[in-house]
Amino acid sequence: MKPINFLLIFLVCLALVIFTLQNTQLTTIKLVEGIELEAPLSVELVIATGLGAVLAWIFNLWSRMQHTIESFGQMREIHSRNKRIQELQEDVERYEEKLKHKASLPIAETLSDPIKSTEPEAPKSK
Repeated sequence: MKPINFLLIFLVCLALVIFTLQNTQLTTIKLVEGIELEAPLSVELVIATGLGAVLAWIFNLWSRMQHTIESFGQMREIHSRNKRIQELQEDVERYEEKLKHKASLPIAETLSDPIKSTEPEAPKSK
C-alpha cells in the first residue's frame, strides 16, 4: 500500500510542477473589499490546494478524535459488563456450592424452619 501512496503523491506533485511551469501569468486576488493581491496563477492554486489539504487533515484528526472518544466509552462499558459477568459467575459458583452442601446433609437438617400446622391450637385445660 505504501508504494501506491508514494506513486500517487509523486504523480500529483509532478502534475503540480508541470502546471506551475505552464501558468506563470499574474492574476489578481480580492480577499476583502479594498485588499487585493497579485501573484502568479500557479502560486495561487498551490496555496489554495495547500489550504484544502490542511483543512482535510484537520477534519480527519477531528473525526479520529471523535472515534477514539466513542471507542473509549464502548471499551469502558465492555469492561464494566465483563466485571458484572465475573461477579455473576462467582455468585453462581457460590450457590452451586451451597446446593451441593445442602444435598449432602440429611433431610431433617436441611429444613431450616419446622412446618407449622395451620390448625388453631386447642386451649389447654387446667
